[in-house]
Amino acid sequence: MANNTIPTIELNNGTHIPQLGFGVFLVDPPEAERVVTDALEVGYRHIDTAAIYKNEEGVGRAIATSGLNREDLFITTKLWNSEQGSDTALPAFETSLDKLGLDYVDLYLIHWPAPKNGKFVESWKVLERIQASGRAKAIGVSNFLVPHLEQLIAETEVVPAVNQIELHPYHQRRDIVEFGRANGIHTEAWGPLSQGKSDLLLDPVVVAAAEAHGKSAAQVVLRWHLQQGNIIFPKTTRRERAIENIDLFDFELSDAEQQAITDLERGLRLGADPLELN
Repeated sequence: MANNTIPTIELNNGTHIPQLGFGVFLVDPPEAERVVTDALEVGYRHIDTAAIYKNEEGVGRAIATSGLNREDLFITTKLWNSEQGSDTALPAFETSLDKLGLDYVDLYLIHWPAPKNGKFVESWKVLERIQASGRAKAIGVSNFLVPHLEQLIAETEVVPAVNQIELHPYHQRRDIVEFGRANGIHTEAWGPLSQGKSDLLLDPVVVAAAEAHGKSAAQVVLRWHLQQGNIIFPKTTRRERAIENIDLFDFELSDAEQQAITDLERGLRLGADPLELN
């Protein structure tokens, strides 16, 4: 087995999160238990799911049968847009806890700002109470743009621990990352490999670095994220790819290689527009 000692990052409330995790977006519910079991067996301890993925129960079964201590795991789930609101966010959270079979999650996120609904501030106040109760060790947001973060900070008490956004070398969202860094909000990158929707893994800059280190193009891009300070959780349903994605800690990109990949920025958003999804 590869050296897979995964570093942790301290969030703004003192919680520690593994910098590399495992995502289950678009993992079919019947497959989730097997896929997460594989991930835990090969060394992942940070699992990222969401209510809308409809696979929390499979994730929970994998956790329950893993034989691992709960305190050694870091579990994230998320509040879906239709459940935002002062009266609905708490029941939605409790449903997720029940499906996961857990007493608490390590991180609970508002999945999208859904600005046309106008409920993310009141929802955040519910998350603040959930954190105060100990049933979420940390709380954060996903897909929030700078104005959404500014409003949240101005109108509530707790600064989000993380903001989970689409981020890959072709779409780096430097304004959001820099705002987060200035305000103690760590950046989590979803779609860190551009979800297979671009030619990123064929880019000559990435390929050259992969050849130089005897690694795959995907490993090089994931390593770039780690050296940028991003928290990542690549998704796969294949055990062998899960092993490859965790094998990132026996090499390091040079400053020149890191900068060359950073210079690939092209503003290529591949996911939904946070201003439009409601």
